Amino acid sequence: MQLSMTRQYFGTDGIRGRANQFPMTADMALKVAMATALTIKHDNGGLHQHRAVIGKDTRLSGYMLEQAMAAGFEAMGMDVIFLGPLPTPAVAMLTRSLRADVGVMISASHNPYEDNGIKLFGSNGYKLSDKMELAIEARLDQDMEPDLAPPDRLGKANRLDDAAGRYVEFIKGSFPRRQSLAGLKIVVDCAHGAAYKVAPQVLWELEADVVPMGVKPNGRNINEACGATATEALQARVLEEKADIGLALDGDADRLIMVDEKGKRVDGDQLMALLACSMKERGELKGNALVSTVMSNLGLERFLEEKDIKMIRTPVGDRYVVEAMRSGDYNLGGEQSGHIILSDYSRTGDGLLAALQVLAIFKNAEKPASESLHMFEPLPQILRNVRFKNGAKPLDEAQVKDAIAKAETTLANDGRVLVRASGTEPVIRVMAEGNNAALIETVVCDLCAVIESL
Repeated sequence: MQLSMTRQYFGTDGIRGRANQFPMTADMALKVAMATALTIKHDNGGLHQHRAVIGKDTRLSGYMLEQAMAAGFEAMGMDVIFLGPLPTPAVAMLTRSLRADVGVMISASHNPYEDNGIKLFGSNGYKLSDKMELAIEARLDQDMEPDLAPPDRLGKANRLDDAAGRYVEFIKGSFPRRQSLAGLKIVVDCAHGAAYKVAPQVLWELEADVVPMGVKPNGRNINEACGATATEALQARVLEEKADIGLALDGDADRLIMVDEKGKRVDGDQLMALLACSMKERGELKGNALVSTVMSNLGLERFLEEKDIKMIRTPVGDRYVVEAMRSGDYNLGGEQSGHIILSDYSRTGDGLLAALQVLAIFKNAEKPASESLHMFEPLPQILRNVRFKNGAKPLDEAQVKDAIAKAETTLANDGRVLVRASGTEPVIRVMAEGNNAALIETVVCDLCAVIESL
């Protein structure tokens, strides 16, 4: 099959959109499952009974999309295992554990409940390659009826009742066996999302004094003024409870932000700096390097240079971080937003796994979080989003290109500018950082004004 290299549906993190509107409709989910089944069977030669696992977060639309995808797989002769609400990394892990051909996570991550998405994992637990996604896209607009399974070869569906328990045990296995979290009071904000049961359970089983937040999902409150993208409530609760530390997960629990005992936010850059230094001290940091994206603060890069640790930058998106980690045989990577990949344990970002690794270091340090988690002083950095109409291409406009060139000249060696289109929504992200906060503010405002004028 001749494949176009132009993505029509898949972005940097699967397919995403507003629920019950194209492309996040039941019909589209059905077709994605059918096309995925055909692609897998084509690649694997159809030599065994194929199997798909399906997990989801707590969005109302998850029921609809889950059933539609199951119907698509079953129509193509694939069996389905329902996992129920579970973190994205749990789906990746169970795809491998259950020897499934494909794993599906129905989630729009940190987006509001009105949105939803489809993420696909291969049998190895990694997100599907660009080649596989393009092969699936190529089949979506084709007639797949001739490939429907005959009545005696239809797939069947089962529910894995102990899916959450398996993930809890897997996560606990990453924590040092002779260590516990006894004596720590931890506030954990689960964003009314996929980890609302497993995160408090793991921390409790490791003997922490757990204060849970965001654990009452109703289908509509996921990420609503809570979680990793809105930490204000967690910061206030940490202070109110006089807790030692706070953890914030997002809707599908693949990212982590922390809060120290003084209520100050600790982002992914700080956490990666801590993990990199600790792993290097233990002789466990492969390649003596951290893989992160172009969004990570320049202060992190300078800090790592002082510690003689390489920093390798990739485009935005944890899939690109993972690709660089695999190609270079590195075992630590992530994003400022809180996606942290520890490939000795997991093949995708896992907020709860990262939290346990940081908590183990924190417990051993015997210092307050305000001292042990803030590794470097970040440079002033401003990030603004500018929405545009679907179909428009602001970054192709001459005015925008000229404005970006002017901004780069203005900052010269004192900072940097990054202007990019989001891979998950119709937004241009404008970021600048440098030594002079006032200059950074001016540069970002000017760039946003030019984009908005279009």
